[in-house]
Amino acid sequence: MLRNIILAASVILISACSNTPDWDYDKSVKFTNYKTFSWSADADLKNNGGNAYQINDLMEKRVRNAIIEAMLKHNIKLVESENADVLVNYHASVDSKIEADSFNTSYSARWNYWGFGYQTQTHAREYDVGTLVIDVIDKASNQLVWRGAKEGRLRNKQNPEQRTTSVNKTVFAILENFPPVEVH
Repeated sequence: MLRNIILAASVILISACSNTPDWDYDKSVKFTNYKTFSWSADADLKNNGGNAYQINDLMEKRVRNAIIEAMLKHNIKLVESENADVLVNYHASVDSKIEADSFNTSYSARWNYWGFGYQTQTHAREYDVGTLVIDVIDKASNQLVWRGAKEGRLRNKQNPEQRTTSVNKTVFAILENFPPVEVH
């Protein structure tokens, strides 16, 4: 019984900490009309002055390939700009964050001595968080119709396969709700 409670609490804790994508879209748009896409002229990871180590030409290729693959799963194919129904723009940013842990300890009795003490230890670590944003723009009206974003902790010392897998998971998670599912 106790094991089941601990297991359930662990699952709840893990799911509460998971990073889910954020989506927003124009509810008046008929997304079923979109069958083709092309790249926006602004689609470039490096345009935003991000971290040069994480944001580079190799990562650019990974993001583009993942978007193409994810859009194909939704039956939306890449075409030349003049034939596209929508334009896809994407950008990324890298921010540094600080994580701090504090541990409190206390003591009260010793041999031949009574007293009270309290001690706090704090450990701080800096880490990078990346955010990938994907925008879908209606080409005819030049209006943003859908936006998805996902934030996650960046890992260093990954090999190319691990980086590709990470980008694919992120892009697929963002585009999971494109086109948005209409709720009646």
